[in-house]
Amino acid sequence: MPTRRAVLMLLTALAGPPACATGTLVDMRLLDRSQGQALDTWRYRDAAWVAGQPGNRYAVQLTNRTDARVLVVLSIDGINAISGETAAVGQTGYVLAPHATAEITGWRKSLSEAAAFYFTSLPDSYAARTDRPENVGVIGAAVYRERVWRPQPRPSYSPAPYSQREPAPMAQRDAAPSGESAPRSEAAAAGSSDSVARAAPEALGKAAEKRLGTGHGEREYSPTSQVAFERATSQPAEIVKVRYDSYQNLVAIGVIESRREPYGPDPFPRFAPDPR
Repeated sequence: MPTRRAVLMLLTALAGPPACATGTLVDMRLLDRSQGQALDTWRYRDAAWVAGQPGNRYAVQLTNRTDARVLVVLSIDGINAISGETAAVGQTGYVLAPHATAEITGWRKSLSEAAAFYFTSLPDSYAARTDRPENVGVIGAAVYRERVWRPQPRPSYSPAPYSQREPAPMAQRDAAPSGESAPRSEAAAAGSSDSVARAAPEALGKAAEKRLGTGHGEREYSPTSQVAFERATSQPAEIVKVRYDSYQNLVAIGVIESRREPYGPDPFPRFAPDPR
């Protein structure tokens, strides 16, 4: 059966706009913290994509759409954002209160600090610097519902004469349903991410080598607390994911249509420039 685990809950809940990657239980979007705005989203081949600006810090905004607590195991580039382990859905995660919205701003370093997420080149990414670059460019949220225990009714019995009455049965604790613990070797929360080179090899060329990853930035104050959460199932109720890369690379692979006008002389320019 799913085991009781210690997980983390953000102390603050922030209101925010609709998420770019919409799930039944949880919405997810990326916020550019350097510019103070949400990143635009494009749909391409049944996936949500965002364009990041190299060097800019970002946050993952999670919104619980349900009336109950949920657990979100957050994977950044195939790495658990809390523990730093290669991500698997059975690992530790963040607990969101009903209808709460929270911003995850970095790699969890302690209950009070996180190392800021920022967009950077693949070689500088935390995944590459820890020899795990295979899943750079994807963010995933494995979402679990919470198990709700309901008290079992006491068995009824007919009183017998005192001389024949057996001792009343002792109250029993609710027995856990049969099942196995969540396996530790499950697939990564974000799934196996195809590299951008596979998406459109004929269009990328050297752009695949310059794709964005997530860096391990400066430590920031980010308070959390530890809480208990028991998963209702061993497998997540849903997985929400979003892929990201630079604007130039998304144009190169066709996610974003280029708005550039064809280069050429204009026979009717608008105004007459001053002579040199």
